[in-house]
Amino acid sequence: MTTPQKTWSGRFNEPVSELVKQYTGSIGFDQRLARWDIQGSLSHAQMLHEAGVLSADDLAAIQRGMAEIAAEIQAGSLKWSLDLEDVHMNIERRLTDKIGDAGKRLHTGRSRNDQVATDIRLWLRDEISTIRRLIKDLQTALVDLAAEHAATVMPGFTHLQVAQPVSFGHHLLAYVEMLGRDDERMADCRRRVNRMPLGAAALAGTTFPIRRETTAKLLDFEQICQNSLDAVSDRDFAIEFTAAASLVMVHLSRLSEELIVWMSPRFGFIDIADRFCTGSSIMPQKKKSRCA
Repeated sequence: MTTPQKTWSGRFNEPVSELVKQYTGSIGFDQRLARWDIQGSLSHAQMLHEAGVLSADDLAAIQRGMAEIAAEIQAGSLKWSLDLEDVHMNIERRLTDKIGDAGKRLHTGRSRNDQVATDIRLWLRDEISTIRRLIKDLQTALVDLAAEHAATVMPGFTHLQVAQPVSFGHHLLAYVEMLGRDDERMADCRRRVNRMPLGAAALAGTTFPIRRETTAKLLDFEQICQNSLDAVSDRDFAIEFTAAASLVMVHLSRLSEELIVWMSPRFGFIDIADRFCTGSSIMPQKKKSRCA
């Protein structure tokens, strides 16, 4: 089998070393972006057709080929190639193998720079939505449990010393408040994630008559990145997400630790079902919560 030629290899006189391939290739982890890469490519193709850049036949071929590739990915039969570096080139090469030159024309007016920035935003946008749904589910469960224990008295602690009596329900509702702020931060972060960089190309746009507003509407972006350099070069939205996510984990860790303390024999406030616990290999009396 011949090694796939790099799309950028025209000016080079020798092949890339295997070490460099291993070091620079991202297909081992960015293949998780495949669904969003296909989604972005289909919207880009639709826009190119509406702008008169891509023929109806090419658009139909791209749509057909992408549907087949999505099915292969779903079935786990698509063979990812390190020689093709990343998810974008793997999918584009597979598309070209299927439909010929129409697959190459899909990349008209875009670069991998704005393509990957778009894919990451699409992926992260969906992940944030999922996290927000999970936060809401946890809040609902805590509110329901708090309602059952509105009159269940327990000691409130400061520095692990008994301080004032509170209800168990009141204690649980503290986490509802924390998670509410977490949800607000996620919602605020999502607004900045939901801006489309596609159309920035490598760094300075393209001379093709693309319609960024059309693509943004097809991909349900709320806004368009206004500066092409900023669109492809900055990942502050991802750093902002990690900060918000770390606060979610702080609150979940705090709740988990309290559950561990509460079920210990020295406290004995709660009992966690056996299916959520494990034991000890040497001490048969031990019951360990898996909250940690």
